[in-house]
Amino acid sequence: MSPTQTAQIMDGTHLAKRIVEEATGKAAEISHRTGSSPCLATVLVGEDPASVTYVRMKRARCAKAGIRSRHIALPATTTTAELIDTLADLSGDPDVHGILLQHPCGPHIDERAAFEAIAPQKDVDGVTMHSFAAMSFALPGFVSCTPGGIMRLLEAYDVDLAGKHAVVVGRSAILGKPTGMLLLAKDATVTYCHSRTTNLSAIVREADVVVAAVGRPRLIRGEDIKPGAVVIDAGYNAGNVGDVDYDSALTRARLITPVPGGVGPMTIAVLLAQTVEAAAKQLGMQHH
Repeated sequence: MSPTQTAQIMDGTHLAKRIVEEATGKAAEISHRTGSSPCLATVLVGEDPASVTYVRMKRARCAKAGIRSRHIALPATTTTAELIDTLADLSGDPDVHGILLQHPCGPHIDERAAFEAIAPQKDVDGVTMHSFAAMSFALPGFVSCTPGGIMRLLEAYDVDLAGKHAVVVGRSAILGKPTGMLLLAKDATVTYCHSRTTNLSAIVREADVVVAAVGRPRLIRGEDIKPGAVVIDAGYNAGNVGDVDYDSALTRARLITPVPGGVGPMTIAVLLAQTVEAAAKQLGMQHH
């Protein structure tokens, strides 16, 4: 690519809108045929302002898509055992089809134990070990929403992953790790990098596909992007800044996601689509 060229922008907002429209249609069909509308339970511990905002936004999106939401707000003093009880109750409630535990839950909560209290068939956020195993073994199940959104974006832009070198920067349980597994399932050669990686720049320079998912503003610089690479920025930092230095990467990448308007809208679209899918299965309305 010549220096004057710029990358094509991967429009997550537009693609997410299409996914949500499809989910909205399915939700209406489910309600019509079964008399029950899909229901997502959102569980929030404490009153972290960012988490409160996220949950409010997710519930508003649900309402627009014809998905009911039931919100369970627990005090900051909630123990792990109490949270597990709440999640187990929701897992056993036939009126609830999907469960979202907003994290972080606070330092005193054993988050992994809490996640594991969510029934796999209701794990529409893809946070359980069961869901991770399903992603890793390419078995049916729910994907983690951000990695799922990333894969749908790559598919929409016809990115052929077979044999390509994908570098995932970040190894969190519901973003970096599952993204690598989903890329591996598409026959990419996957390298995981993280805060302890030496010579990060040198590894990123080898990447045909870069997924930045580490939460460090502008960590990935344009000069480290291989010309013609596909750049997916899953970072959210203060001031709407991603993990990639967008302006410098724009002149080297072939495809790039903006922040905001790239991965973000895809995450919530996958959550809604998976909630509707969970409801269809639980209400005996399999659709393929």
